Amino acid sequence: MIEINPSPIQTIRFRGRSFWIKRDDLLHPILNGNKARKFHTLLHTPSHLYRRIISHGSIQSNALYALSYLTKQKGWHFDYYVKTIPKFLKCNPHGNYLYALRNGARIIENQSLPEVLQEGDCFVPEGGAMKASEEGIAQLAQEIKDQMGEENPIIFLPSGTGTTAYYLQKHLPYEVVTTPLVGDEAYLLEQFRALEGKKRLPTILESQKKYYFGKLYREFVEIWVELRQTTKLTFDLLYDPKGWLVLTAHLPRFEGRSILYLHQGGLSGNESLLKRYKREFDEDFI
Repeated sequence: MIEINPSPIQTIRFRGRSFWIKRDDLLHPILNGNKARKFHTLLHTPSHLYRRIISHGSIQSNALYALSYLTKQKGWHFDYYVKTIPKFLKCNPHGNYLYALRNGARIIENQSLPEVLQEGDCFVPEGGAMKASEEGIAQLAQEIKDQMGEENPIIFLPSGTGTTAYYLQKHLPYEVVTTPLVGDEAYLLEQFRALEGKKRLPTILESQKKYYFGKLYREFVEIWVELRQTTKLTFDLLYDPKGWLVLTAHLPRFEGRSILYLHQGGLSGNESLLKRYKREFDEDFI
């Protein structure tokens, strides 16, 4: 049985300001961060209830690796649908794609998802954007309340589908603040409403510059390196750079208020992203 224990909170200083960090990256070597929270229900589902997990998304997704590991432990088959697999990656497997293959994932390229599920199948939407994710995120919210005690912090995290931010806000008395990575504010609001509907929603902050998900930006890798050198912590290279850029740009808004940054793990994805950044910018400091 995979054990997921509460993650610690620690204090760091960055750019002259103190932050609390909820270290969900330490939950488990593989099943950590928001994937451990979103897949909490699957993790505790008796193995005999499912035969196969079906999901979809990008070829280097952290969810791909996490689900491949989870299904291997459970003895379930795992089918994962992608639009395309780059020729370079097929010839040089690495990162989450390689790890998922090693775990027995069947990665299906350029095919539609099955319209009808068979008996024993379970469908997991891209990124775990589903009602079933609430249980694990509610557990995270309770951990934060227990650890914060009398404090009343701002909870900050960057969002893809917004699932973690939405359910945290539902279960926390604190203000949850996020920034969209995959789309804009309108997209994130649409994702929130698709989960349940009219609830208290997280605060959404945007950057002045428009960033496109998955594209490489010099300022992303620069703040990632700065964080690593200053705090001695390694963050995700896809989500956290924009998260920290937006958070630090809006710090005057939170003057006098404590901030807890949720470290959502996902470090396995850094391997492939670092290769891309080094090819793009050829910087020795990366």
